[in-house]
Amino acid sequence: MTSDVNLPPTATGRCGYVAIVGRPNVGKSTLLNHLLGQKLSITSRRPQTTRHQVLGIKTEQGVQTVYVDTPGMHKVQKKAINRYMNKAASSALDGIDAIVFVVDRLVWSEEDQMVLDKVQGARCPVILAVNKVDKIQDKGQLIPHLEMLSAKMAFHAVVPISAQQGHNLKQLDELINQLIPEGVHHFPEDQLTDRSSRFLAAELVREKVMRQLGDELPYEVAVEIEEFKHEMRPKGPLLTISALILVERSGQKAIVIGERGARLKKIGQDARKDMEQLFDAKVMLNLWVKVKAGWSDDERALKSLGYDHNL
Repeated sequence: MTSDVNLPPTATGRCGYVAIVGRPNVGKSTLLNHLLGQKLSITSRRPQTTRHQVLGIKTEQGVQTVYVDTPGMHKVQKKAINRYMNKAASSALDGIDAIVFVVDRLVWSEEDQMVLDKVQGARCPVILAVNKVDKIQDKGQLIPHLEMLSAKMAFHAVVPISAQQGHNLKQLDELINQLIPEGVHHFPEDQLTDRSSRFLAAELVREKVMRQLGDELPYEVAVEIEEFKHEMRPKGPLLTISALILVERSGQKAIVIGERGARLKKIGQDARKDMEQLFDAKVMLNLWVKVKAGWSDDERALKSLGYDHNL
């Protein structure tokens, strides 16, 4: 269940912030969803799916862990949106209690090194999570790779995992749990995130666009919620949501709509299904596609779409 209002803290015990960081496409959002036991952050196979800093709140047995899911840190900063994502990721390292640094299998890149350079400056324990190990064909390569990674800094722990398959996530969860300090809970125990329902609805639509289109559409796509209306009906709650899918060129608009609107219809069906599960309500979803040239490199347009440059 999501909440649009942060209520006063209601319990004491242990509470802490944990940042999940890494370069693009290493599985940070998939990991967060599995640690929470519920889908919150959107995922796709494409790098830079996550654009915003999103809090995922898990309260269990007196321990409140506030996970900070971040955009992937990347070297190329061609457009304003890329600079925003790097700033959002870097700012997540301020005032936290632990870091989960996610890397991909046997890969170590310049961008991984860039993330490492940033986390080394953080004054908190760092757990290195080596993700997607289920996809390694020759398991004999894993141990020497883990030894190489362990030598890069004094990690609190190095854990091979598969966020998708759930391998070793219990061990990772226990390691994180050990690092949560005593403190007052910052959120009610049933709150899942600090983000609004409107934000989550927009993200679900954007996820379906990215999953449907794969490499057909560049990253210049955003979603703006124009209507979010809640009604109580005899058969239960009804949400009416109207969303605008923004692209930068008319050719991209045709791609999103598809032949006779088939692709847009599929995007809507898939998004509505996830919305109904997340919001626990019947959803009526209306989608439109609009060309907004240059939005991804326009500071004012980004701000209007919820990209906060005051991070």
